[in-house]
Amino acid sequence: MDNLLLLAGVILICCALFQKIFRRTGVPGLFVFIALGMLFGSDGLLRIPFDNYDFAGSLCSAALVLIIYYGGLGTNLRAAKPVLGKAILLSSLGSFLTAGLVGFFAVYVLRMEMLEGMLLGAVICSTDAASVFSILRSRKMDLRYSTASLLEVESGSNDPFSYLLTVVVLSLMQGEHLSAGRIAQMLLLQVAVGIAIGAVMSFVTVRLLRLLHLKDVVLTEAFLLGFGMLTYSLTSRLSGNGYLAVYIAGILIGNQTIPDKTESIRFFHSLTGLMQMLLFFMLGLLAYPSRLPSVAGPALLLALFLTFAARPAAASLLLAPFRCPPRQILFVSFAGMRGAASIAFAIMAVSRAANLSYDLFHTVFFLVLFSILVQGTLIPAAARRLDMIDAREDVMATFNDTAEDLPVQFVKFRVIKQHPWAGKTIADITLPPGSILPVIERGGKQILPKGDTRLLEGDELILCGPEGGDAENSGMHEVCLTAFHDWTGKRLSDLALNDELIIFIRRGGEAIIPSGDTVLHTGDLLYVVEKQSHP
Repeated sequence: MDNLLLLAGVILICCALFQKIFRRTGVPGLFVFIALGMLFGSDGLLRIPFDNYDFAGSLCSAALVLIIYYGGLGTNLRAAKPVLGKAILLSSLGSFLTAGLVGFFAVYVLRMEMLEGMLLGAVICSTDAASVFSILRSRKMDLRYSTASLLEVESGSNDPFSYLLTVVVLSLMQGEHLSAGRIAQMLLLQVAVGIAIGAVMSFVTVRLLRLLHLKDVVLTEAFLLGFGMLTYSLTSRLSGNGYLAVYIAGILIGNQTIPDKTESIRFFHSLTGLMQMLLFFMLGLLAYPSRLPSVAGPALLLALFLTFAARPAAASLLLAPFRCPPRQILFVSFAGMRGAASIAFAIMAVSRAANLSYDLFHTVFFLVLFSILVQGTLIPAAARRLDMIDAREDVMATFNDTAEDLPVQFVKFRVIKQHPWAGKTIADITLPPGSILPVIERGGKQILPKGDTRLLEGDELILCGPEGGDAENSGMHEVCLTAFHDWTGKRLSDLALNDELIIFIRRGGEAIIPSGDTVLHTGDLLYVVEKQSHP
């Protein structure tokens, strides 16, 4: 046990330090994790024996569930709305087209068996959102035409379709007699059950979080994590697509107002970062560098065909009817990196498929390595060369998470009979400098006060001002304004806020207590009080 903890600690420290060092060179950090895995693996310097594909497959599947769940939680639907149809087409039909083209290339050019070629196409047809956005976010690449949102939704939602195709091909390889009608029925059932359970579980999750008021961000994170796992498990037991279910649940939960939402999404962002680190390290650990020369030729041809022919053909065919600019289509084609899902599905295929005539795992290993080193390194240059950078866009508007805490303090106290404010209206009292009174709790209900609201004995007041603090169960939540938000560019006095009050604004490094003349800007982080009727 001590040796295992020692090894795990050394690996994590090395991953963090090497990524920090290599970040300045432009080499994607994901390559560092693979390289470290190879260094520690059976063919590396430390020669740690590890070839348990069943264990690796289970671990990869669990990690992939969390990665896809966060992909949904972190997606801003309002920002994605203009490109939602295009993204869904790319994630579904685009995956099928890419898999088919790669499969036929493997069969007719590389002379693979039909089902083996189709298995390879199914495994690598999905793109990796975490890989793409680790580059877009770190380089602050603000892309034209809502391209960041397009890539986010497509990459977050196409893993389930890759999984569907992989399962179908594996079933055929294991001797199951599946007609075209039966295959279509399987696909429709998995999609329908996945969408239905994902929607139901998201509704239950949001309602319970609002009802229970856990009052602790750690408990909220545990609650969300538990429901994500439960969603996947229930869907799989009912013959649905668990990956699709957790993505649907994540995206519906992430775009609702729930307690501790920002902190929870940050938690999942960090957790999935660790999961991705684990997946790529495991890929390197399982790999035998000595076997790469035997697959290098066919794998390189596949990588070139996938990157410069199959993916561009699928993207052009599906995006051209929307009259997307050619430079956007070219960039979307090139930004389709392969990553965590391809690793997980390749391991699953190797553990379930017997007597493959080629080395599937090391072929996928080479493809992912090519994608990280070539596409990952050149994506920023491709964006500049295609003139896809626009300073008026904001890549961070694609995500629901925010990066900073609000420097505000909330003070909650009860108005007693002898208090000088008892019986007076809000207009007649003097609040502490720089503070406002956003909420009054009276008789189990919350009141958003106005100037003529009279304070009564027993009222519980929540005052808000600068610095840190806490007021639990106050109906407060954060809103990060994007260019697409209805409030952006408007004065507070022009907003029709009946049951909400904006009490604080974080703008860059500035903390603002707003007034009616305050104009809201893109990037503002608002602290909002929402009227609640619960006891």
